[in-house]
Amino acid sequence: MTSLLHVVGARPNFMKVAPVLRAARGHPGVTQTLIHTGQHYDAAMSDRFFSDLGLPDPDVNLGVGSGTHAAQTARIMTEFEPVLDRIQPDWVVVYGDVNSTMACTLVASKKGIRVAHVEAGLRSRDRLMPEEINRLVTDQLADLLLTPSRDADQNLRDEGVPEARIRFVGNVMVDTLLNLRARAHAVAAPAAHGVAGRPYAFCTFHRPSNVDQRETLGEILAALDDLAGRMPVLFAIHPRTRQRIADFDLGDMARRVTLLDPLSYLDTISLVDQATLVLTDSGGLQEETTVLGVPCLTARPNTERPVTITEGTNRLIPSERSGILEAVDEVLRRRESGDFSPGHPEGWDGKAGERIAAILVSE
Repeated sequence: MTSLLHVVGARPNFMKVAPVLRAARGHPGVTQTLIHTGQHYDAAMSDRFFSDLGLPDPDVNLGVGSGTHAAQTARIMTEFEPVLDRIQPDWVVVYGDVNSTMACTLVASKKGIRVAHVEAGLRSRDRLMPEEINRLVTDQLADLLLTPSRDADQNLRDEGVPEARIRFVGNVMVDTLLNLRARAHAVAAPAAHGVAGRPYAFCTFHRPSNVDQRETLGEILAALDDLAGRMPVLFAIHPRTRQRIADFDLGDMARRVTLLDPLSYLDTISLVDQATLVLTDSGGLQEETTVLGVPCLTARPNTERPVTITEGTNRLIPSERSGILEAVDEVLRRRESGDFSPGHPEGWDGKAGERIAAILVSE
């Protein structure tokens, strides 16, 4: 018998847990518990993601909600501890790099319960990113480090992690993408937004470094508005970003940009798959565009996913108007020559969830 307790807290975790849950069901004697910390507190959007991904309702929702990093992390820890005491699993399985990942790892580690980290070893080497702190802490404490790419293995070795704790399994997010791509195509989101068969750009921006400073956010919005003069620009806008636009009185800077409320997973993939290009600061979109063969311009000085550059369609660009537009021009020139095709990094084959489940059951 093997008891697995899976912890998710925000939308990126949902795409990662789905293939592992599904694969582990195929192993006899495995019991699974799904804990949603409620770090992502938009109940309607969480429910839509669970439905899209075929996830069961969480066994427990801690309902921690928003707050500062310290307050949110502390509340997750205090709410998670009694749940862990009651269930006493063989493994706590955490995903990605959100506050829930680190908080639940800390609790389980101090109680002597083994932790497996899915998507271990990614590093931006930028400690101003809250996610980087979460990655570093989680990987030092976790007993089993399940990595999505070979560079992640090397990052862990460089930090002195013993080889016995590292397992290369591939990218579990790609499992979800490949599994649901046909369903995403069927929802026909481009047609719903009036861009089917036309060139268009798809955008997301939410990182504090891009949206919490008026000048930087203004540069990004100005670039998107310029691009919208050439093709439709669909901006799936995070609540944080929408609030900052209002706070900084920048609404007039992107009048030609179509602002969309947060989208479901299927709608997002439907739009990304048919886009001429994607502009973002997201981690997951760097991976998804690589697999889909869609050019991706990431407005960040670094990435924890370098394989999306070396073997994919991603490029880092500055968060300023002229740099964004220069990069867009280059992408459009290259697209005309058919210079983009899907990337196939090692282990991005739709079977990472199966490999993870097999390791957890055998350890």
